[in-house]
Amino acid sequence: QLQLVESGGGLVQPGGSLRLSCAASGSTLDNYFIGWFRKAPGKEREGVSCISKSGRSTEYANSVTGRFTISRDMAKNTVYLQMNSLNFEDSGIYYCAGGPWAGTSLQDYEYDYWGQGTQVTVSS
Repeated sequence: QLQLVESGGGLVQPGGSLRLSCAASGSTLDNYFIGWFRKAPGKEREGVSCISKSGRSTEYANSVTGRFTISRDMAKNTVYLQMNSLNFEDSGIYYCAGGPWAGTSLQDYEYDYWGQGTQVTVSS
């Protein structure tokens, strides 16, 4: 079974940057499309970004387009989420998830495997 572990979260000031990592074990990430989701208190879980099995296709939520970048490193079996120009609304627990289907999706029901999450807090 695919196992995913997120890392890289922490406390950052507005306008700052963080790089999240999603490391896979049990299988190789190129068998899955990978998504990043976030959950803030009092809000629904939101799809942030995703990347296809090949890495050729990506998708971003409108709220993060131009600020976040998702990428794959096949050699390291890891997916990254580079987050720039962070603001208070970006705070939350960020989850990495994998789905076995082709293409990309920001819908959480398309994903079968989930990590435990990493906390991102944007605060001055």
